[in-house]
Formats: sequence, structure tokens, C-alpha cells
Amino acid sequence: MKIREKICIWLFEKSKIPYANHFKKNEPWNLNRTTLLDFPTGSLGYELGLFLTINDFHLIPKLEKHDAYHVITGYGTSVKEEIALQYFFLGNKKRSPYLYAVILIGGSLLPEYGRYYYQSYQHGKNTASIYKWNIKKLLSEPLCQIQEAIFNKDPPFRTRFAKRAKAVYQTELVEVKTK
Repeated sequence: MKIREKICIWLFEKSKIPYANHFKKNEPWNLNRTTLLDFPTGSLGYELGLFLTINDFHLIPKLEKHDAYHVITGYGTSVKEEIALQYFFLGNKKRSPYLYAVILIGGSLLPEYGRYYYQSYQHGKNTASIYKWNIKKLLSEPLCQIQEAIFNKDPPFRTRFAKRAKAVYQTELVEVKTK
């Protein structure tokens, strides 16, 4: 990993909690990856639970939508893709100080991904504007239907980690049942 990527990770880690506490006015979802896995298979909630399980993540109160956006859009969690997700939302007409900071700092530190960031911006521009949607209310809905509504065609990506996630989740269930 490049030192520039490590700087981005450090900045993300140091800024996310203060950002949630000082700028986010929404209520926390009070859900975790286990309760999300209780949603119907194929639903946004279930797929979000798989995403969190596979990546060994936990929802951060008031920032839950961010992880759901990864699942909906198909962007991964590498530094490059975290920044690209913000470019997607810039194209999607979202405006926030955090978005501008990520784009300015991330784009400056990792200019070699400029073409990918531009493509992500264009992708966001050509999709339904989703950043104002109440994502929590969509957790029971089939992910593919949400993606079809956003992308106005067949989903461009099936959740990348779905096969791997299901295998890991099934293994965890077997381990829990045998204990």
C-alpha cells in the first residue's frame, strides 16, 4: 500500500466520528450486521449484512447509509474506491463539506486514478439521485430492484462479494451450530 493511501486511511479514521457527531442530524439505525442478516435473502438489508460480515465491519451510528451505498453502487472499500464513491455522489448532485474534502485531498494524493474518478463522476451523473433517499426504509426491498430503479436498467454490478459472502456466512452458521 502506498504511503499516500495510508494517509487517506488515517484521515478517514480520524474524521468519521467527529463528522458523524457534528454534521449528521439523522438518528442512528440501531441495527447491526447480525440483525441485518435476518432480512430476506437478496434484500438490501441482507446484502448489507453480508457486506459487513465479509469485510469485518460494523455500522457506525449516523453513517450507516455509507455502507449501504457501497452495496447499492458496487464500489468496494479500497482507498481508490472510497474516493471514487465520493466522485459518484458529486456526479449524483450531493454536496457536503466531507465530500469536497475527500475529493480534494484524495484526488490530490492519488492523481493516478483520475480517469477512474472521472468515470465514477459520470456514472453518478447518469443515475437517479439517491443521496436523499431514506435508505433505512429500503432495507427489506430486493437489492436488484433498488439498483434497477437507480440505474434505470439491469444492475451494472451484482454485489461483488455475494458468492464469497454467502460461503463465509454459511461456514459461520455451520460453526455456530456445531458449537
